[in-house]
Amino acid sequence: MKSLMAMRLWPGLLLGLIFVQLSGCSGMGEKVSTGFGMWGGKDAGEKPAALVEFKPSAELKTLWRANVSGAGDAVLFPGVVKGSVYAAGLDGQIARFDAETGAQQWRINAGRKISGGVGAGANLVAVGTANGELLAFDGSGQPLWQVRLSSEIRSAPQVADDIVVVRTGDGRIYGLDARDGKRKWVYQRALPALSLRSYAGVVITRGAVFAGFAGGKLVALNLANGNVGWEATVALPRGATELERVADVSSLPVADDRMVCATAYQGRTTCFEIASGNLIWARDIASSAGLAMDERNVYVSDTRGAIHALDKHSGASMWKQDKLLDRQATAPVALGRYIAVADVQGYVHLLAREDGSFTARLATDGSQIGAPPVALSRGFLVQTRNGGLYALTVQ
Repeated sequence: MKSLMAMRLWPGLLLGLIFVQLSGCSGMGEKVSTGFGMWGGKDAGEKPAALVEFKPSAELKTLWRANVSGAGDAVLFPGVVKGSVYAAGLDGQIARFDAETGAQQWRINAGRKISGGVGAGANLVAVGTANGELLAFDGSGQPLWQVRLSSEIRSAPQVADDIVVVRTGDGRIYGLDARDGKRKWVYQRALPALSLRSYAGVVITRGAVFAGFAGGKLVALNLANGNVGWEATVALPRGATELERVADVSSLPVADDRMVCATAYQGRTTCFEIASGNLIWARDIASSAGLAMDERNVYVSDTRGAIHALDKHSGASMWKQDKLLDRQATAPVALGRYIAVADVQGYVHLLAREDGSFTARLATDGSQIGAPPVALSRGFLVQTRNGGLYALTVQ
């Protein structure tokens, strides 16, 4: 049986690190220690940088606010599909809200502790548990099916083309039939001796599934059958010790029609041709939080919390905002003329796309925002550790 031990990297980066004894078997009885996780823990590490004063040139306004139960040590990703927002709490609450008004359409209790957030597609809502159970409901919240997979589900499932794609903590990715949960395919990858406890799942686009892995790898899989299209190296492990050699892709990649980009902890940020996996450019900017992309730039929240804008086509530095150090900034979201990130104290920061300067700031409920903001038709959504859902817009 796998033996897992949560560790801390250094002050200021509160990520659970798992030591995996690979010689053991994989099974549902494995004991997982959550460690500090992306939410932090009892030891706050480095003190977050003080909030800087600035003259606002825009305004963040709350379109609506709602609540689900808290997330505990999990990072619960909300889902947005066809005008609806789906959100879950650790205790099993799942709720559906109108994305425009925030009006609650239904709320159920799954009867299980939820560990990875909500994935949704056409008339299907899916959540995973720490015991490796995947639970599926229809658009009105009625149970459809449930299956048990090989390990803890720490990320939100994804739904596309009648396939539910879900990732488990033991290095497997499953493609399941959305109608009944039957397995269509499974991709398995061995984990290194030491790896970050990641809450990142997969990204589906253009009939492909993209996923980053421990050891600095990015893999493209065929959505229909799970076959490997290509594998590329985001970052190579470096250093004399196992700890120094951790170079995991622990956040979601981002993609458009031409390229896909990923970033690695203690590694670099790298972009590849989406069809072939050929390298386009790479920069020595490491991140465990993640990145975003628009038609001009790639935006990265580095391991200290600084936000970088890199030219999308060359990787050249456009600007750097370093006034959020140790505030555990989320991955950014691109919003036209602005970039938004959230932090450990529940603040949402709005930056100008042109130069990274602060343009607006909004406080939520004071608890950490760990999952990246999610774009809405008129703004974006954040979910706090205490279960607050805030739909925000820029004015």
